Amino acid sequence: MMQRRGFLRASALALAAPRLAGAQSGQKLLRFAPQADLAILDPITTTGFVTRNHAFLVFDTLYGWDEQYRAQPQMVAGHTVEDDGLTWTMTLRDGLRFHDGEPVRARDALASVKRWGQRDSFGLAVMAAVEEITAPSDRVLRWRLKRPFPLLPDALGKVGANVAFVMPERLAATDAALPISEMVGSGPFRFVAAERVPGSRAVYAKFEGYVPRPEGRPSLLAGPKHAHLDRVEWLTLPDATTAAAALRRGEIDWWEQPTTDLLPTLQRGRGIKVEVLDPTGAIAMLRFNQLHPPFDNPAIRRAVLGAISQSDVMTAVAGNDTSLWRDGVGFFAPGSLMASEEGMAALTGPRDLAASRRALEAAGYKGERVLLMVPTDFPAINAMSEVVGDLFRKLGLNLDYVAMDWGSALRRQANRETPDKGGYNAFCTYTAGVNQFNPAAHNFIRGSGLTATFGWSTSPQLEEMRNRWLQSSDDEARRRLGREMQRQAFIDVPYVPLGQFYQPTAYREDVTGMLKGLALFWNIRRG
Repeated sequence: MMQRRGFLRASALALAAPRLAGAQSGQKLLRFAPQADLAILDPITTTGFVTRNHAFLVFDTLYGWDEQYRAQPQMVAGHTVEDDGLTWTMTLRDGLRFHDGEPVRARDALASVKRWGQRDSFGLAVMAAVEEITAPSDRVLRWRLKRPFPLLPDALGKVGANVAFVMPERLAATDAALPISEMVGSGPFRFVAAERVPGSRAVYAKFEGYVPRPEGRPSLLAGPKHAHLDRVEWLTLPDATTAAAALRRGEIDWWEQPTTDLLPTLQRGRGIKVEVLDPTGAIAMLRFNQLHPPFDNPAIRRAVLGAISQSDVMTAVAGNDTSLWRDGVGFFAPGSLMASEEGMAALTGPRDLAASRRALEAAGYKGERVLLMVPTDFPAINAMSEVVGDLFRKLGLNLDYVAMDWGSALRRQANRETPDKGGYNAFCTYTAGVNQFNPAAHNFIRGSGLTATFGWSTSPQLEEMRNRWLQSSDDEARRRLGREMQRQAFIDVPYVPLGQFYQPTAYREDVTGMLKGLALFWNIRRG
């Protein structure tokens, strides 16, 4: 086994050989081990964070959230709002160019937001309020709305997938369910397609034509994006032990998501820093496919919810250090305006497997096969899945525990067919806590059926409450809606919250300028 591991490590790191010449010629290079393999490149066709993080190098956005989660102009110089909030005029700033040399025009932004608006939860809400979007000139994007939508910049600048990335019109014209054919954006780095090795390496080069915003300071997705690196290499390493060894030896510079068991070794490692970038943490969940039995039955979903122990799941993900996780997490991020104790006894009360088995029987479970997708190369999700899979067996569910790589899991998530035709019944995943601050960006609490995110949950009540939230500007009214939505979510169970964990990242101490929030590559310096 040790010989095989050494061979895998050597093979993976050999793929980085082009870096040596770059380093010798004075290039500023950063080698990065991402959370999982970059199997899907198009950030509109998947909600996978690894694809979103890749897209932030290549593409830019009209607005960007800062560290206080406020939307700031990014590609736009500014905007005006007229007609009692029904007309928005956005003006692109000077100097914006795509990596193919073409200028960024308003019609590129128009096509991009329309494509995004077919896939994203927040985007769908935006498009429901839109009467018309036009590009009267190369720099002006005009929105005419049916009703005021003051959260428009928030939607266009949000952190969570899907993000409203701007791409050339010719690419944005691609069907939103199909991948685009090229990675051409206007972001601070170019995707070097010729050097991509699927399953092993992705390469990005500084885009010399990128013009950062002239004012402000870098803050999450806002402010000037200065590319101080000439080249960024993403290396998919075969396992956590290999990644840790490569970081200690300086063969990589940054490991995005070190596993909990290796954190003490890394923290003691010379020249290595370990820290948590995202203060909102990651909220784990068990997501059901509601299109097929048995989880099309809400009573069966409630029976499973009643057996889940968040502390068991979080211990498997983040270990015994309770500073790195918390249980007692509901359907909105702890500490947010929408969070409440409404209905939480369903998660925090005593766990009773016998009662849950009786509830399954009473709900009409007939032994249907339950296919659980398990990405074994994604440590955090693999750990969640092991606990959930064991629980399914104890409940008497007819479990089909299907191990696969993360890229295959992402592709399969979109398959609406029955499990025997390539579909599935359930999967574990997580999202950033910031995405669950409110219903606008919270993809997983949608109840819109086939237009909801993967799993396709249906709840007219949740949708009606969400629409009321979008039209409200009163904090107390929104708090009340948060309690109502959580009460309804415990009835409909669009997913089961599994807890919140704080994922550390690890990097060499000569890497400086790292921004809080997520893996971003502007503002970073080496040495």
